[in-house]
Amino acid sequence: VNPFLSLLHSISSGLSDTELSAMKFLCHDRIRKRKLETVQSGRELFNILIEQQDISNDNVEFLRKLLQHINRRDLLSLLVQFEEEEPHDPHDQPDGHEKPVDVVCANVGRDWKKLMRELGMPEVKLDRIEAAYRYDLYEELVQALREWQRWKGKDAKVADLIKALRGCNLNLVADLVEE
Repeated sequence: VNPFLSLLHSISSGLSDTELSAMKFLCHDRIRKRKLETVQSGRELFNILIEQQDISNDNVEFLRKLLQHINRRDLLSLLVQFEEEEPHDPHDQPDGHEKPVDVVCANVGRDWKKLMRELGMPEVKLDRIEAAYRYDLYEELVQALREWQRWKGKDAKVADLIKALRGCNLNLVADLVEE
């Protein structure tokens, strides 16, 4: 399945009638009124935008603006995730026993960005995660750790996580992870 079409399908499925109406309104300068009147779903709207080359696999800026204007941060986070995902070999994922995520998430708290910087995560990725999950500290850290695991693949080692925790003076959490 095409990941871009899958993204559009997920976004379309999450739209209420009111949100679809708002998105159609925001497209008045791009799509003729008569054509907009026939649109009954997000998929239909996205098909028109694809045909007109307003959105594409490598150009999602207009889609981003639409989602921002209708204030759907959850759908915007799907878009961010789509943009950040890089194709990986399925065997290039961290080992199952190397997922101390629960321990870290339960104990790190507000120092999550400091930890992720210590792990070498780019600041722009941290900002995107923070924007997508604002006011949900636990989810910010979960998503940041998932992103780090995707980014590093098999190189996402518990030893590196422990070293980063100690580098942030989170020794108690490092001890818990070691256990």
